[in-house]
Amino acid sequence: MQRLIPSPAWRGAGVLLLVCLVLSGCMYPKELRKENQVASSEYLLLVQHAIDQYKEKTGVLPIKNSKEETPIYEKYAIDFKKLKDRYLSTIPANAFENGGTAIYVIVDAEHQPTVKMMDLIAFQKTVELQRLVGEYQANNAGQLPRGEQVAPGFWTVDFAKLNRQAETVPSVYTRQLELPFLLHESGTLAIDYAADIMRLIDRKQLQGKLDGENDLRALLVEEYPFVPARSYPYRWQDDRPVPVTAPR
Repeated sequence: MQRLIPSPAWRGAGVLLLVCLVLSGCMYPKELRKENQVASSEYLLLVQHAIDQYKEKTGVLPIKNSKEETPIYEKYAIDFKKLKDRYLSTIPANAFENGGTAIYVIVDAEHQPTVKMMDLIAFQKTVELQRLVGEYQANNAGQLPRGEQVAPGFWTVDFAKLNRQAETVPSVYTRQLELPFLLHESGTLAIDYAADIMRLIDRKQLQGKLDGENDLRALLVEEYPFVPARSYPYRWQDDRPVPVTAPR
């Protein structure tokens, strides 16, 4: 896995992608329709088959250009223009290119390219709040709207300093949890997936089987069709998932 170090360019890349989404007519996407949720597994199979065919035929993956510092779960966004007609008869209904709320991406691109989705709603919310954090820094001599420290280098967001009510995003993994935001010392905002990870660990009874080296986000990616958008790695420390400053 490439080393992806947090930087201001990370935030810039997010804003750039958001602009692209606006130009694509998807600034305010609708919630995932029930039928689209049901069909997501079918869409993934169809796109996976197209990806495999394209890779076999061309030797490369049909992905959009990205920067070196782009986070690993956002780095390999699928370029449907390269698949349309010849490898894929239609773009999935839930894809943002088709007015949906899913960004289709590839994980494990170097070894076993696998199609997953990234939730556009969570992505957009994070980009929006990142802009507010940047404005706060600019107006407060570089200070961050930090709340309580939750891990080395990570804090909750003090939304009162942003003149906002506390905000969360719905979990794409349970649809029951509301996930809070984390603020890294670099000024980068992220979604806190600790509750989702812990819920999965409990359900699969993985306590005692985890080490402190592996990125626990991989558990979510393996179990579910969605990648954890706008996130930092997590390590198993003190019997809980802890966000860490590491390659993203």
